[in-house]
Amino acid sequence: MTFPAIISLIAVAVIVILSCFRDLNVGILGVAAALAIGVFVLNLELGEVLENWPISLFMTLTGVTFMFSCAQVNGTMEKITSYAVRLARTNTALIPIIIFVLIAAITTAGPGNIPTVALMAPVAMAMAGRIGLPAFAMTLLVVGAADGAAFSPIAPTGIIANGLISKMAPELGITMTNGFAWTLYIASFLAQTLINFGGFFIFGGWKWMREQRSGKISIDDLAPKPEPMTWRQWVTTGAIVALIVMVLFFGWDVGMTAFILGAIFVMFTVADDAEAIKKMPWGVIVMVGGMSMIIAIMDLAGGLDILTRSIGVISTPVTANGVLALFSGFISAYSSSSGVVLPMFLPMVPGVISEIGGGDPLSLITSICVGSHIVDTSPLSLFGAMCLATADPSEDKAKLFRNLLIWGLSMAVVGALVCLLFFGVLGLP
Repeated sequence: MTFPAIISLIAVAVIVILSCFRDLNVGILGVAAALAIGVFVLNLELGEVLENWPISLFMTLTGVTFMFSCAQVNGTMEKITSYAVRLARTNTALIPIIIFVLIAAITTAGPGNIPTVALMAPVAMAMAGRIGLPAFAMTLLVVGAADGAAFSPIAPTGIIANGLISKMAPELGITMTNGFAWTLYIASFLAQTLINFGGFFIFGGWKWMREQRSGKISIDDLAPKPEPMTWRQWVTTGAIVALIVMVLFFGWDVGMTAFILGAIFVMFTVADDAEAIKKMPWGVIVMVGGMSMIIAIMDLAGGLDILTRSIGVISTPVTANGVLALFSGFISAYSSSSGVVLPMFLPMVPGVISEIGGGDPLSLITSICVGSHIVDTSPLSLFGAMCLATADPSEDKAKLFRNLLIWGLSMAVVGALVCLLFFGVLGLP
């Protein structure tokens, strides 16, 4: 091991450990460490170090999150949610399913998992209290739907993953197409849906659904009929549809398309752009950029090779899926899934394949994506904490905290076993 490799490993380890125990933006630490190691250890020019900032990823995330922040600010997302929930009519047993499908659909359409959970968690958890559904069961659906759909190619987490994958695509022999991106999305969605719906049915959901009878609760009490959509909300809805169509069917770049539509929003005051900018997840954007930068510098220093060799020692082409899912899940339970774990683990894939003498790139990538996100029901993570905080006052919050913590941490192992079975043994996707 060389001195630069050791220094880079120590720097990344310190950043990851701090992210597990302190609420701070590790992106700032990542940029500082990258600059220090690049200039003073690797003797690179400052400009050479700055070239490792993921400018394309940064611009894409900025464009997409601005557009959907506008949709949140002008009330479009809230209206769509109200109309969707009312589809249950008098059959309250359908409400959890509608909530799951709605969260998955909204996440897939572009806002991503963080804004969708922030929007839907209070609604879903309040409804759970009103209809007598256990808060733990509803949390599994809320987080499972959002994280399962998070890898949509037009959502921030999917953009992050595909942006990182595109850098190593030539080395892996991957052609970055919509087909590849959607295959990753579908594999992740199915794996996480299987696990979370299994938990939902086992821990109270199935029993509750069987006990429901039509007409017990008025849908007007749960989700009052909203006012008709305004012209601004119709324009926003049309823009979301346009984004999906142009990206999926005409191959337009998602970031470019989002910036064009966002500019239309600004010019015609479709939303308060100042308020929309404030609501953008700048912390996540900086976190992803900073961690991508320090991992790139660690790769130049030789630190990434050491990590991949270490994983290769304990892995085979089959078991590597479970190993990567286990480690990414364990770190993600205490840290940021998309901001820390994906930028750290995805770049390891080429080295791991070389070290173990084979392996399917898509399977390994999917294992990291599933393993890093399946643990997010933990109350130590943002999503688990949101659901815990917005659970009905009648819920025993201490018991709910314990249950979510046990479930979330156990998912590092369960996720690893699922990835080992489906992506390793069975060779999916």
